[in-house]
Amino acid sequence: MRRIGLISFLAMWAVVAAPAHAKWLRADTESFIIYSESNEKQLHEFAANLQRFDNTLRLVFNVADEGEESRLPIYLLPSGNDVAGLATGSRSSPIVGWYRVDSDGAFAMSHRQKDAQARGTSAAQQMLFHEYSHHFMKRHLRAAFPGWFIEGFAEYYSTVDFDKDGRGLIGQPVYRRAYGLLMLPKMPAERVLFEPPSAMRNLGQTDTYYGRSWLLTHMLFHSPARTNQIGTYINAINAGGDPRKAAIEAFGELDMLDKDLNRYVESRLSYRTTRDPVRAAGDIRITPLAADEDAAIMARLERINAAGNAERMVKARDALRALAAKQPANPEIQFELAAAEWAIENDARDLSAVRAALDKALAAKPDHVRANVLLGRLKLYELRDRGETDPAAWRDARRPIQLANRTDPNDAVPLYAYFESFLDEGKRPSEMAIKALERAFVLTPENIQIRVAYAFALANQGEFDPAIRLAKTVAFDPHDNGQGEAMLKQLEAMRDRRAGARGKASSTTAATDDD
Repeated sequence: MRRIGLISFLAMWAVVAAPAHAKWLRADTESFIIYSESNEKQLHEFAANLQRFDNTLRLVFNVADEGEESRLPIYLLPSGNDVAGLATGSRSSPIVGWYRVDSDGAFAMSHRQKDAQARGTSAAQQMLFHEYSHHFMKRHLRAAFPGWFIEGFAEYYSTVDFDKDGRGLIGQPVYRRAYGLLMLPKMPAERVLFEPPSAMRNLGQTDTYYGRSWLLTHMLFHSPARTNQIGTYINAINAGGDPRKAAIEAFGELDMLDKDLNRYVESRLSYRTTRDPVRAAGDIRITPLAADEDAAIMARLERINAAGNAERMVKARDALRALAAKQPANPEIQFELAAAEWAIENDARDLSAVRAALDKALAAKPDHVRANVLLGRLKLYELRDRGETDPAAWRDARRPIQLANRTDPNDAVPLYAYFESFLDEGKRPSEMAIKALERAFVLTPENIQIRVAYAFALANQGEFDPAIRLAKTVAFDPHDNGQGEAMLKQLEAMRDRRAGARGKASSTTAATDDD
């Protein structure tokens, strides 16, 4: 154990300009696919450090597998301002990186900008380690966690660093939270425990909430007097216990917890060093992107980051139309255009334009995975729209999706699209479709949409206990916008109805036997 002081800290940024006309490179590691315009040496160093961080988490949480079947794509832009522009349309936004899961799958955005941070690792690395910790928790730690611990966990592991021998340094201070912890009003532990981050009313409260969540997590991980308390607490809420009662039984009276937390912030904080060096990254392959993909990658980023914003999606679509007109044989650009056209909502969506772009994409690359998935979805949409009842037509619509799955069996998107096709048809999913959904969940348990669908599939098969456990992981997630609570109530109602029906059937049978 080492000890280090916590001091107030202000970050300064130094913008590093990207080289003109840089070509995009792709780095493949055991767990990641990383896209960057940096030079090969810089990208190799970045990829090796990130993979070693992943290996550290696997070591700490006893994850035996090395790497992932479904790897996380990460896009690195030159600066935080570039990332902010993609996130919000404004380069002055404070959002300089994020992790997201949507219909395109999971991905993370970060940047290569070096900052003038006085202590600790770079802000860009901490942001990425924070976001990847969310991904790792959802993928490998199969339990329901409250919002404060989800964020505290990510903050705690965001500062992981490595010594010259490759040993992991875990639990170092999050200096960027020092101002909120030391200078702003202290947030009571009770509020941290029972309010989600979305309840914070301003940036100052949000900063304090994240800081106090980290501090509480650190204290529970490191204080000898509180050994095993976090495990007792998590087990209680996963067993269905009342969160307040679980917190008091695990941590003691909450006013005393608050006092301990206030003392802890003034103390010298410990951090851990792994006994042995953390396993280095295996083979890291760095290759330049093919010309077609290199030409399309910024358009892809504009499209996927416009998701959910109708105005920005129309602008991305219009820019892609102009680009596609200049490169009609580029399958990547044509697919991006089709995807943008598809994302336009309601009456503004031009299905003929979607079809035309997909035809060009698949003419140039017949086995394009995502283009085939989108073609299948388009066909399914058209069948549903006209009320088609011919099973042969629905089987034909699924064929592009099946081709996409054969092309890349480790892509969850075709698997989930195949499952959804039965819902589109209005039929109970086949056994094969349920297996496809299960495989999609195994590959990408972090995907809330797939997790919800799998929970209901389990419930429909009468497996309510695992279904409700999955629902709880969604209900406690601070990023789910409340859908998890409604889902949990619906599954519990399904369970109760099924139990009531069984009870009534048993009573009827008993009465018949008595007669």
